This record gives sequence, structure tokens and C-alpha cells, in this order.
Amino acid sequence: MKEELFTARESYARADVFLSENLNGYTRSAVKKLFAGGYVSINGKAAKPSQAVSSGDVVKATLPDAEEYSAKPENIPLDIVYEDGDVAVINKPQGMTVHAGNGNTEGTLVNALLYKLDSLSGINGVLRPGIVHRIDKDTSGLLVVAKNDKAHLSLSKQIEEKTCRRTYLALLEGVVKKDGGTVTTYIGRDPTDRIKMAVVSPEKGKLAITDYTVLKRYKENFTLCRFDLHTGRTHQIRVHAKHLGYPVVGDPVYGIKKQRFSLNGQLLHAWRLQFAHPATGEEMCFEAPLPDYFKSVLSKLKEI
Repeated sequence: MKEELFTARESYARADVFLSENLNGYTRSAVKKLFAGGYVSINGKAAKPSQAVSSGDVVKATLPDAEEYSAKPENIPLDIVYEDGDVAVINKPQGMTVHAGNGNTEGTLVNALLYKLDSLSGINGVLRPGIVHRIDKDTSGLLVVAKNDKAHLSLSKQIEEKTCRRTYLALLEGVVKKDGGTVTTYIGRDPTDRIKMAVVSPEKGKLAITDYTVLKRYKENFTLCRFDLHTGRTHQIRVHAKHLGYPVVGDPVYGIKKQRFSLNGQLLHAWRLQFAHPATGEEMCFEAPLPDYFKSVLSKLKEI
């Protein structure tokens, strides 16, 4: 382990904000983990992330030693839409988990990335190298991967500041009456089923904001919608679709029990991804066509 010492030159309302601004190479989520592990002190006393920092305070962060990657490279087919020295944009297939978890250590996107790419950022730890944001296992589509820590920090900041724009397409159960709108709720663990997420009170969840736009309505009682994320909560679109009363078709967790199509997961696709390139600042925009199984379902429907 190594220690980083800082003497505050001005006051801060929160210690985690101070450390995020002064500790190079650490995202806010990584700083949060330092506090949770008891690795941060102010003037020799254990600090809390919400604690104020006064001018002249000495803030010490003890940084755990870096670990070697525990995920193993695997030669898994991967649709790399774009790649340069800083980032890679991947079109993830339905059924692929993004990173290891719950005993699942093989066949993930990370395993494939370690085999295909020459480098990955290390900020998110040994199980999630390069992963800036994720999409659910049974959701298809685009995500951006950081190949170095500088790119990772830039992309994380864009997501936090909502300048990285993520757009999804989904087929919903029922005919949505309004042409569009914004869903603003708080999302947290379902109090009756900890595997699920749910709309909860502000005290028990995190703010979640989603814009939706109706693209097509179908006579068979379905609606094709576009969703634009303002936040990135776990299962956000799926939970918000259910909250609207129109769950995503094929969703095994939040959807209806009786499905009309033979599907292996929800018809939810990360269609468009826009961000500023971490090194050049150039605006990058990528789109991934709907997968064949999604298009097959749409071909069977008649537009109203």
C-alpha cells in the first residue's frame, strides 16, 4: 500500500469531493470505496465522505496495492464497432454478461476484451477492467470501453455530467397512449424481492430519469419506443417501462408472465451511443442495427 497526503488550501463541504478532485486516477466511485474501506483520514482521524474539509486540514488516503487481473482472456467472437488507442465501442450480443459476478467468471465481455484488445483501463478493478458503463446480460447493443485510465476518467465524467448520450429501442406490451414524456422516479432494491429493482421512496433509492418517445404503435397491442437515459440506474428502462404500465416484451423479470413470442430475453437494444473522444474532444456517434430476432418480431406486426 502507498499513502497520499494532501493539505487543503480551501474549504470543501464534502471530503469525497475534495479527494475526487485531488487524487489522480480515481473516479468518484473508486473514492467512495476508499472511504467505505476506512482508507481515508482527516487530521489523523477516520473520515466520512460527507465530512467537511477545512483549509489547512491534512487528508490522508491509503491506496491498496493494485491486483493482477483475475479474469482470464477468452477467444470469444466480438463485434468491435470502433477502436483506437483510447477507446473501443462494442456491439454486445444478447445473452453475454458484461463482467464477472455471482460465480460467473467465464464467457463474459471482459473475458473477450482481455483477448481481443491490447490494453484496458484498471480503474474499475480486476473483475471489470475497461468497463465504464454496462448493459444487462439479455440487453443487446452498444457500450464504450476505456483502454487507459485517462480515457476512463473522461468517459466516467461525461456519464456523470450527462453529456454522454445513450439511446435505446424497446418493444413494449400494450399501446402507449401518450406520444412521449419523461419518467422521473427513485429506483432501489425491491423490498419484497432483493433480486429485482423497483420504484421506491427517495430515502431508499437513487434518482432515475428517462425520456421516452413512441415510434410506432401496432394493431397486435405493442408499441415500439425510443428511450433516452439521463441517469444510469440498474435495470432503469425496464423498471420505468413497467412503472408506465407497459413492460418490455420478453422481460423475464419485469414483464408479463404469458409471452407471445419465443424469446431468450427482453426486446431492449442499446441503439445509439454519443460521447466526446477522451483525447481529441471530437464528438463520436455510433448506431447498432436491431438484432435479427428483434427485427423478426417486428416483421410479424402491423402498424396502426
